[in-house]
Amino acid sequence: YAILSHRWGTEVSYEEMVKMEEQEREKLKQHGGYQKIIKTCEQAMKDGYKWLWVDTCCIDKRSSSELSEAINSMYRWYQNARVCYAYLSDVESVFPSEQDNGKYGHSNGWPEWFIRGWTLQELIAPKQVEFFNKDWIPIGNKKYLAPILEDITGIPCAALTNGLAASRPSIAQIMSWAADRKTMREEDRAYSLMGLFGVNMPMLYGEGGKAFQRLQLEIIRISSDHSIFAW
Repeated sequence: YAILSHRWGTEVSYEEMVKMEEQEREKLKQHGGYQKIIKTCEQAMKDGYKWLWVDTCCIDKRSSSELSEAINSMYRWYQNARVCYAYLSDVESVFPSEQDNGKYGHSNGWPEWFIRGWTLQELIAPKQVEFFNKDWIPIGNKKYLAPILEDITGIPCAALTNGLAASRPSIAQIMSWAADRKTMREEDRAYSLMGLFGVNMPMLYGEGGKAFQRLQLEIIRISSDHSIFAW
């Protein structure tokens, strides 16, 4: 199966997808999120995949148990995908080769996808990541772009191309990759890192910064890497 990684905007939810009537369908077709799903489906079909997973419409967020299971499984789902399509909605042409604060001033001079919390695991976990610009034109893949991606993210080429198991980064290193990334919910700063550290824990939205404390405790429980105390 193929899987999508993207920066959220006006999206179509699971509930809207399954209960969509003809009149509502025409209205939803105007949403950028709906067009994004269609374009991703077209790319997956072109590449010969029968299945595609998109987080916005494949998780029933009305169910707390389903949401918790999805978040705890997310890293594995991206890791097991044959290909991840990374959609960079603010890239107009080719993949940027150097910082451009004029164009991407709100995101450290790089496309906004690179400063979001959840996209860190979505970059690392899949073996194959294909990047697309706003018009869904392919602009490179993770292996080819690894040197530039290292400059943008601080993640060594070895970890990008061979995975965490092969490169064996310290806990402090992984934490540093996530340090400047942003999430809509404070708790997601912790939840988005669970898969990278191989831990699981229940979702408690509303707990705020306690989520990160729980994450640290879970890491300490399974790891002898003392570099975590730097955080």
